[in-house]
Amino acid sequence: MDDNYLKNINMQYVDAIMIVDHNGRIVYSVRFNPRFNDETNLREFRNIKNKNFLEVYPTLDVEESSIINCLKYGIIKYNENQKFYDHHGRVYNTQNLTLPIIRSGKVLGAIELSKDITSIKEDPSLVMGKKTKSVASISSGSDKFSAKYEFEDIITRNKIMKENIEKAKKVADSSSSILVYGETGTGKELYVQSIHNFSLRKDKPFIAQNCAALPETLFETILFGSVKGAFTGAVDKPGVFEQAHGGTLFLDEINSMPINLQAKLLRVLQDGIVRRVGDSIDREVDVRIIAAMNVEPLKAVETKQLREDLFYRLNVVNIKLVPLRERREDIPLYVKYFIDEYNEKLGKNVEGISSEVEELFMLYNWPGNVRELRHVIEASVNIVEVGKIEFKHLPIYLYDKLNTNNEETPVEHSCFSMLNGFDSLDDIMENLEEKMIIQALEKSRGNITKAAEMLNITRQRLYYKLDKYNLHKD
Repeated sequence: MDDNYLKNINMQYVDAIMIVDHNGRIVYSVRFNPRFNDETNLREFRNIKNKNFLEVYPTLDVEESSIINCLKYGIIKYNENQKFYDHHGRVYNTQNLTLPIIRSGKVLGAIELSKDITSIKEDPSLVMGKKTKSVASISSGSDKFSAKYEFEDIITRNKIMKENIEKAKKVADSSSSILVYGETGTGKELYVQSIHNFSLRKDKPFIAQNCAALPETLFETILFGSVKGAFTGAVDKPGVFEQAHGGTLFLDEINSMPINLQAKLLRVLQDGIVRRVGDSIDREVDVRIIAAMNVEPLKAVETKQLREDLFYRLNVVNIKLVPLRERREDIPLYVKYFIDEYNEKLGKNVEGISSEVEELFMLYNWPGNVRELRHVIEASVNIVEVGKIEFKHLPIYLYDKLNTNNEETPVEHSCFSMLNGFDSLDDIMENLEEKMIIQALEKSRGNITKAAEMLNITRQRLYYKLDKYNLHKD
């Protein structure tokens, strides 16, 4: 996001500041709004400090929340009009600018600056003593009821990923549950939305719910809904199962769901019946469930993060996504795509990446996968004035990662960890390039064409490098 974008945001003043940690726990909150006096503000902060902000604002749409998206993706978020109620039933209509707090590439929390744009004339529920609106009116017209991605949006040269696409197309019209698993940033939601849009349910609701983004106290009401009077502040509200009726419900990071609720989820999957919290009425739902995890499912079962019976119920069809480090042939495709995307968004004309950066990208381990690559390109395009992305344009955290020997970035993938014993950057690059060529030849069993494809270079260029490193077999 460039400076011009920030300058265009219509927030000449702010009347609220909130700071949350990476779990969404409120660390600091203050309001300068005349609707609330100093005593009310102080009392309010004491009541909400250390609580998850979704507990304080229970009607907030998780998928549209600027804080949730900022914490999830580590990027600046601007929400021009976000409407929600707090746990006292007071309505808010705000413009929000949310900034991630990042250190060494890790999101530690977020700071949200808010401007209250609530109008008493437009919303009579502000008047003391008046009845607040139904929560259902908050989410009407929301785009969370549709999926925007299709299989054509998936960019890959990788054989396994292409097989995943064909497999997903074959099962799209089935009502069977699907379990998609892969590391964070590999594109799970891209596949899930594509399945929905390829299915007979494409004109029905698509509801995505990130299970890791919810405090345990809100899980049951978000999933199954509630009735007025069930608990303090409860209103008549459908859960995500009812909202997804006839369509698809995507439960992301299903292993983050409390074990006791997994049992209730299993019953819904088996019977197709939900009961709102505090209600005595059962409701039938027709929902296709697609779940996703960022860990191996069997490992989650072993560590008691996922019930075994729920795993077998969800795992009727499974799709495993390949991490970026195991499909390096896709890196140049993503680099070009993201540079084109951010050139257009930021009004830039970046011409590509330098050969040194290209080699670094091909050698780096990409623990954050495609999402991390996107953020690296976005950050770099913001800085480049003209020409190509060079080393000096890359985010500082990337150097921190490359300088750190840890489990996330192995020594063999860390250029800067190899400085000892080499005279220059060129020496390091040549050494790693030779290792990559040897690995490609081993994987392709000596097939030059296949090895060249793995390395994303021409056969002629590979032959040249085989001569250069004297790797020809006698």
